[in-house]
Amino acid sequence: MDRIVRAAPPTFSGDDFRAALAMFATGVTIVTARSADGSPIGLTANSFNSVSIAPPLVLWSLSRQAGSMATFARGSHYVIHILAADQHALALRFASKEVDRFEGVPFRTGSNGAPLLDGAAATFECFNRSRYDEGDHVIFVGEVERCGVREDGENASPLVFHGGAFHQIQSL
Repeated sequence: MDRIVRAAPPTFSGDDFRAALAMFATGVTIVTARSADGSPIGLTANSFNSVSIAPPLVLWSLSRQAGSMATFARGSHYVIHILAADQHALALRFASKEVDRFEGVPFRTGSNGAPLLDGAAATFECFNRSRYDEGDHVIFVGEVERCGVREDGENASPLVFHGGAFHQIQSL
């Protein structure tokens, strides 16, 4: 039997694919870094996942067309913030291209120099370990140098994205 070396062409539209993906609930994150001139940058992302416990690795992806791509591709560090349900407005703010995302947003400088937003359910301060070009996105793998959970983290409901809308988890 011959080995198949490429996928068959899709039998569905891009809209069909998006609709199917929308059925998977994801957490919501904000990824922050510093640009070459030292200014803070950040964006909302739901493409976060754990990779490995030892070494501690996580991944996220970014569209090749993103305005912040050069900063994240060249930068040595970034912070991934897992948002709590009470941070819905922050998720919308960092998803918008119409506002200064950091204006009036409380943050401090993390140990790696990237902005560390106040109030996140959890944070991962990462070394930008590797990048993989796949399709129309770049997959970033970060080696976690520090992580933390907010004080009420065990009681904080995470912000979730499903079916094109934000949700809060409730226990069954």
